[in-house]
Amino acid sequence: MTAILLDGQALADKVKDDVANEVDRLAFSPGLGTILVGDDPASHSYVGAKIRDCEEVGITSIHEHLPADITQETLIATIELFNADPQIHAYIVQLPLPPQLDEEAALLAIDPNKDADGLHPVNLGRLVMGVDGPTPCTPRGIQMMLETYNVPVEGQHVCVIGRGLTIGRPMALLLALKRATANAAVTVVHTGVADLGQYTRQADIIIAAAGVPNLVTPDMVKPGAAVIGGGITREGKRILSDVDESVGDIAGWVTPRLGGVGPMTRAMLLKNTVDAALASLK
Repeated sequence: MTAILLDGQALADKVKDDVANEVDRLAFSPGLGTILVGDDPASHSYVGAKIRDCEEVGITSIHEHLPADITQETLIATIELFNADPQIHAYIVQLPLPPQLDEEAALLAIDPNKDADGLHPVNLGRLVMGVDGPTPCTPRGIQMMLETYNVPVEGQHVCVIGRGLTIGRPMALLLALKRATANAAVTVVHTGVADLGQYTRQADIIIAAAGVPNLVTPDMVKPGAAVIGGGITREGKRILSDVDESVGDIAGWVTPRLGGVGPMTRAMLLKNTVDAALASLK
């Protein structure tokens, strides 16, 4: 591999140290809430990791685990309790929800100022306008990786593969804004496009967030480009990236299969929580 490795784990560790220092300077402990419905193993694992992250940096973790067979009314009532609790500065409703529950209604019920994931329509609207507010965790983490590892972004061509709510759409908005580590020309494509390579080969930065294993191959990459694997697929216990590992032979920068974007997503959740706690003081 000739590419510079975009080590998300090392950067996430630094972010967590910075968050811990911010928490130490506060006269109170910021609270991060999680609402988990049912017993999905991946969701349990993810929420458990969030709780451990909170313990490491001094953030109070408030967790509510609800049975899989609850009604929509019960879920909304729990969300309203989290909205009203002054000890909870930011929180998430862990997805996916059981099939009888309306995910859209649940997410809309979240207080936008406590939206730890930055995906409430109010916060996506703030992002469109370039107004400060909670920023979606994965795009925020990717932007920080680009900045930290000195990947040129301003005036460059970024190709985002995937138009999903959690990464693709907000990522494109974030990097197109006229601000530091942004101001790029952004193209958004998806797996329904006949020839992805005709777009990616023109790009200085490729951000793959389609959830298709090894989607981006060396023949799709301009030599020296930065390639970010934002999407993952689970194959048994193995986690596969959207970016084929051999891309590192031609790219200028590349994320590893493990320890790339994932740790930064969790780190940004902690940063969003501290930001929400600070905003609550204004």
